[in-house]
Amino acid sequence: MASSTTPTLQVCRDCGGGAPIDAHFCPQCTKILSLGRHGDYFAFLGLPRKLQLDSADLERRFRDLSRQFHPDYFYNATAAERRASLERSSYLNDAYRALKNPQSRLEYLLDAEGFGMKSPADASKAVPPALLEEVFALNEELDDIREARSSGTPPAQWKARLDAARLPIEAKREAHQAQVDELSARWDALVEVGASAGETRDVLQALRDCVLERNYINNLLAGIERELNA
Repeated sequence: MASSTTPTLQVCRDCGGGAPIDAHFCPQCTKILSLGRHGDYFAFLGLPRKLQLDSADLERRFRDLSRQFHPDYFYNATAAERRASLERSSYLNDAYRALKNPQSRLEYLLDAEGFGMKSPADASKAVPPALLEEVFALNEELDDIREARSSGTPPAQWKARLDAARLPIEAKREAHQAQVDELSARWDALVEVGASAGETRDVLQALRDCVLERNYINNLLAGIERELNA
């Protein structure tokens, strides 16, 4: 389900032979391949573009490739091979960091599919429609709590109100996670059957909305923590 512009072949700079984009060593001369333009983190690790990954399998693939690319194995190789080893080792580390965490994995997938966020700042500016009611109620309660705190209300009282204000936001976070899990399962099922871009668009858009909501929920909870520590 990669973009139609994603390359499917790479050329070995040593022998000029062609290799699949997800190959790490040339099938003809066995030399390590220069990284160049790669498909994506999933393909690099030999994984399908799924959101529900086996963490043990991901770890095993990472360790196996780490050994294959380790610069020590290329100590006496050509400068080009040493450079390719370092490039692939660095890219592997980036891929592993992005895919081992479910949240960063989701954000990476959305970006790879053309549904990424413009920036973290842009993503947190607008209140997601699904959170409007909670945000309005929380802001009113925080204003009342600040007023009570400044008027000398005992800390135990206004902190209890903050704890109570946190509950509906945390409940929203749990409901949000259930929605992400359900959409992730739908996405993986579409990957299994090789669905078209038209069939996956709605799921990707819904997942993108979930990321926006998650970021905003985290900001709300961080705001409550700041009030507690004020």
